[in-house]
This record gives sequence, C-alpha cells and structure tokens, in this order.
Amino acid sequence: MTTQKTKPETMGESDVIDLLVAQHSMIRNLFDEVERATPDRRGEAFTRLVRLLAVHETAEEEIVHPYARRKIEGGDAIVEARLDEENQAKQLLQQMDEAGPDAPDFTEQLAVLRIAVEAHARNEERYEFSQLRALTTEAERRSMALGVKAAEALAPTHPHPGTESATKNVLMGTPVAMMDRVRDVIRQTLGKQS
Repeated sequence: MTTQKTKPETMGESDVIDLLVAQHSMIRNLFDEVERATPDRRGEAFTRLVRLLAVHETAEEEIVHPYARRKIEGGDAIVEARLDEENQAKQLLQQMDEAGPDAPDFTEQLAVLRIAVEAHARNEERYEFSQLRALTTEAERRSMALGVKAAEALAPTHPHPGTESATKNVLMGTPVAMMDRVRDVIRQTLGKQS
C-alpha cells in the first residue's frame, strides 16, 4: 500500500491551476487508498485525506476564489456555487472525521463524500480554473501558486464548515490551525500507545 504524504510533490508546481489540478488528482488517489485500505490501515489513510482536503479548500478559499470573483465575469455566482459545494462536503467530512473510520456507516459515507468532492473538483476545473487560466498571466498564476502554498502551510488540518470565505479563514485560520495541529499530535501519540 502507498504511504503518500500530505506534503504533496505538487508543491513544486509554479502555476496555481496546475498545482490545484494536481492536488485534485492526489485527492482522488487518496480516496482510492482509503477505499482499499485494510481496517487497521484505514485510519491513517483517512487522516491524510482529511488533512489534504482541509488545507486544499482553505487555500482555494483564501487565494483562488477571491481572485476569481474579481477576474471572471459573473465570478460571484461561480464562486458562491463552489462555496456551497465546499460547505456541504465539509459538513459531511467533519461528521466522518469525528466518528472515525470505524463508524458502521463509514464506507457508505465515504462513497457519498467522494461523489461530492469529485463533482466539486470538476466544477472548479470547468467553471473557475479554465476561465482563470484564460484571463490571467503566467506571472499572476505563479503569484497565486505562491499564495496557495503559503496558505496551505498555515491552514487548519480538519474541516471547519462555515468558514468558506477568505475573511473568515484569515480571522480564524491561525488559531484553528494551531488547535488542529495540536489535536493531530495528541491523536497520533495516543494511537501509537495503543
């Protein structure tokens, strides 16, 4: 089984669209890994999936969506639709994260989450990313890629529904991220002691 890290090799990407599309691919691969994992390995794979989804969405909310609102004609409507999708997925992901991979309905919930996340990624790529690529320069996309990487380095590692705006992420992001990272260390430590 692959033990893929959540610090993706895509961090070398210098174009924000290429970076995010590569992360969408990594997310699909992590779903595959969680689905194939044996029960004793499922928790580790699911933790990596939760973390990547959380940091990826936070960075999009802080960097990409605000830019899309300004650059794309009708950008507000496009972004609002993506934020609604994100919030729905975050709510389910939060429930699953709290219940854990041993929950009786985990497999069914994972299938629902996967459908929602993959539909969301396709919508971003089709309605938002394609227009951003057409309406921005390479320099703008490189700059956004740097912003996404910085945002991901400081992002919460668990879903927090209701924070789907750049302002809320900036105001709440650092304290929430710190709490998430402490919780991750505690969970990891307790998991190793069992």
